[in-house]
Amino acid sequence: MIGLDTNVLVRYVLQDDPRQSAQASRLIESLSAEEPGFVPVVVLVELAWVLGAGYKLSREQLAAVLETLLRSKELVIDRADLVVQAVARFSSGGADFADALIERIAMAAGCTATMTFDQGAAKAAGMTLVP
Repeated sequence: MIGLDTNVLVRYVLQDDPRQSAQASRLIESLSAEEPGFVPVVVLVELAWVLGAGYKLSREQLAAVLETLLRSKELVIDRADLVVQAVARFSSGGADFADALIERIAMAAGCTATMTFDQGAAKAAGMTLVP
């Protein structure tokens, strides 16, 4: 298994740089269920930010990218069960992906609440506002 960095996934998904996209495609397409690539949760958060903020992908497009990565038999997604939950919350609107994932990871760690000053995260991602 090999780890994959955000920039490799960005080049693969967007196909926006002739040289690096070709390299990323060769690498990703060489992976298999027996020899998969590993995608850490930090990479998914960075990927969501880059594609959303940097490349202006819509919420629907971004959710589709994340769901495609989750379904890939050639990739092992770190904390996949929690990522699935975060993508579902993100897809339903309101919560941004990072906030949804932060809240899901904290709950899985046994936290009774995830405290925030972000009113949007409290409303859409299930966090609790700091009193």
